[in-house]
Amino acid sequence: MDLGLSGKTVLVTGSTAGIGYAAARLYAREGARVTINGRAQNRVEAAVASLRKEVAGATIDGIAADVGTAAGCKTLVERLPEVDVLVNNAGIFAPRTFEEITDDEWTKFFETNVMSGIRLARHYVRGMRTHNWGRIIFVSSESGLQIPVEMIHYGTTKTAQIAVARGLAEHVRGTGITVNTVLPGPTASEGVVTFMKDLAAHEKLSPSEMEKQFFSTARPSSLLGRFETPDEIAAMIVYLSSTQASGTTGAAVRVDGGVVRAIA
Repeated sequence: MDLGLSGKTVLVTGSTAGIGYAAARLYAREGARVTINGRAQNRVEAAVASLRKEVAGATIDGIAADVGTAAGCKTLVERLPEVDVLVNNAGIFAPRTFEEITDDEWTKFFETNVMSGIRLARHYVRGMRTHNWGRIIFVSSESGLQIPVEMIHYGTTKTAQIAVARGLAEHVRGTGITVNTVLPGPTASEGVVTFMKDLAAHEKLSPSEMEKQFFSTARPSSLLGRFETPDEIAAMIVYLSSTQASGTTGAAVRVDGGVVRAIA
């Protein structure tokens, strides 16, 4: 299937690893001009070099900027003034009991997980309106629907992303711009893999035993019963960016492995 993305300019934030990197790789394979983003220059350069090796002839650029800050977003849009596709993937998570979450941590989570997407969408939607075409995707989480008790601050920011995306979709109604949210389930991203390895070592379990325990206790409703791969999430992100997905907007699309029990 031709997704109609050849020659499109795509920005994926938080794309030096995990879901973001997997999405960037798929966009490159579709012939898009892809910009990698991350906080650290060395990681951005490494991701760009890796993608160029994986996808021969791909047009790949990289911009190091911390989109969890207003200054970082400003740097990014100055370097890349217009895009056809914006994927707001940058985000942070950390297990923490509610009583331990400080005001500063709440603020940091909102700045990184919510305000980054708001700031970038606010800038890029203007150019999309000019061309009457664009795709804006917020990478949220099933945690935005089922707030995890061990990460209430994280889940709350993921709910906020869903709300922002729906509101923005309403704002651009009747145009060639679509805005959607993708809701992954537990995914074997770089941070999650590291966290689970550390937890397994602490519990004196093998990684496979730790994964089984996680799904039996923390996410018992999962129908897959395993961590999803970044590629499984990336496939939905890239499809929603396509010309074929023009009828999908204002939606919160679940790629959650069946964690969420609700039918709607």
